[in-house]
Amino acid sequence: MKIKSIGFVAIPVTDIKRARCFYEDVLGLKVSEEMMGGKWIEYAAGDDMLAIANVGDQWRPSDQGTGAALEVEDFEEAIERLKDRHVRFAAEPFETPCCHMAVVQDPDGNKVIIHKLKPENEKGVCL
Repeated sequence: MKIKSIGFVAIPVTDIKRARCFYEDVLGLKVSEEMMGGKWIEYAAGDDMLAIANVGDQWRPSDQGTGAALEVEDFEEAIERLKDRHVRFAAEPFETPCCHMAVVQDPDGNKVIIHKLKPENEKGVCL
């Protein structure tokens, strides 16, 4: 599996409106992209991306830390390799209008997002 870069750092939140006030008004971040009907908000931080999201019970705030997404070159190959090695999946592979993702766990239970952004010409409506 070839990892190209950190795709983004993501923070699950319980109240997207309250979280946006903090990240935008308090920290001064500017919205780069809003997706999933406002459930996923991305902020450019230099060359990197920070996301806040309230996307469901499979990914909730906890005392377990923030998740980083690893941008992979070939999503299907990465998933096959992880499954061949019996890696635990916290969220099986899924597709959004903008990307493919899965959440895996390291041996200590830490969650790592495997991510592949779709090419611009394949992206659906992200709003």
